[in-house]
Amino acid sequence: MFDNLSDRLSRTLRNISGRGRLTEDNIKDTLREVRMALLEADVALPVVRDFISRVKESALGQEVNKSLTPGQEFVKIVRSELVNAMGDENNSLNLAAHPPAVVLMAGLQGAGKTTSVGKLGKYLREKQKKKVLVVSADVYRPAAIKQLETLAETVGVDFFPSDAGQKPIDIVNQALNQAKLKFYDVLLVDTAGRLHVDETMMAEIIAIHASITPVETLFVVDAMTGQDAANTAKAFNQALPLTGVILTKVDGDARGGAALSIRHITGKPIKFMGVGEKTDALEPFYPDRLAGRILGMGDVLSLIEDIESKVDRAQAEKLTSKLKKGDGFDLTDFLDQLKQMRNMGGMASMMSKLPGVGQLPDNVKSQMYDKVLVRMEAIINSMTAKERVSPDIIKGSRKRRIAAGSGMQVQDVNRLLKQFDDMQRMMKKMKKGGMAKMMRNMKGMMPPGFPGR
Repeated sequence: MFDNLSDRLSRTLRNISGRGRLTEDNIKDTLREVRMALLEADVALPVVRDFISRVKESALGQEVNKSLTPGQEFVKIVRSELVNAMGDENNSLNLAAHPPAVVLMAGLQGAGKTTSVGKLGKYLREKQKKKVLVVSADVYRPAAIKQLETLAETVGVDFFPSDAGQKPIDIVNQALNQAKLKFYDVLLVDTAGRLHVDETMMAEIIAIHASITPVETLFVVDAMTGQDAANTAKAFNQALPLTGVILTKVDGDARGGAALSIRHITGKPIKFMGVGEKTDALEPFYPDRLAGRILGMGDVLSLIEDIESKVDRAQAEKLTSKLKKGDGFDLTDFLDQLKQMRNMGGMASMMSKLPGVGQLPDNVKSQMYDKVLVRMEAIINSMTAKERVSPDIIKGSRKRRIAAGSGMQVQDVNRLLKQFDDMQRMMKKMKKGGMAKMMRNMKGMMPPGFPGR
């Protein structure tokens, strides 16, 4: 998501960041490019107009920071207004209620409500140590109830049984009574998908809302529907007192318009983003971090959080200890690192959070897809234990055997060995205190206007 918008904006703002001074003319030219980039990203026209107006007003009346050039100051203003458009700060769930805190999910069919209930259940159980009960009031979609039951079992939260012959309002009231009786912290209610123009279905969810008085009513919306997502959210908000939005399928081929439009049009904050199919692919929405990603500045904070929560600490300590003892970094260690990357959402997900990645050549970016990791793992798995420890012995006949065993070509084996060699050199630098230098280089990749630069 945001790739096209990020490329356009980064290219446009690079052109102005080196300017010695800003004039109304060069601001006008740049803002025209920014405006086109936002419209192409399917950002709603009223949002674009307001955004451009605010940037222009700030840029022309700005007292320039002495540590930045006027062009860099302009980039900083654009970043600040992107954050402002998306909501200033992260809005977490308000669960400060007498237990159970009820969270109601609403939205169109196919938006990803049921999956989001499962992901949110896991998030609340693991991150906030909540005792969670989930229930499905979707009696219209075949297998919807079974889908949630399976998800609940997968993520380790409790499921309240229901069936298609019951009335939705009876289901949720029974689930609420059970949640009170068994002292659950949170009750997550999945509802059927409905159109805002379907008066009968909208009346049903309004009645459900009135019956269970949720502390959070979240609108689940597919990011790939663009600015239509914001308009649909507005229509639902007129019927239900929404408290926030979950934006799903953010990892898909979405242009970004929904994320930039929803807050402006509905006045409701985006609270979470669904960033993949896995049950842990749900991230709290931080406008400042997303603005950095859109402008090619990366999102190092989120990357650090991913590392802290998903990396196998025991394995990492084992590798650190091995390197300290002077034992070499071998291909088995390399294979472990590849698996860790996949656990963190894949190479593309990690790289998207690093500053400056958008400026890399396309042939380099093409090597970042997860299928590359799978191929690399297959090649290493086709090696003997001796070859993994001593890759120098891998010559002609061994390369051909490894290539055949992994379903690859000899050049693929050569490429992996070269990448391993690069990784080995990097590990040696880190052992000699090179990490600080690496972090300085990373900071140097960040465009002007990024906080701390």
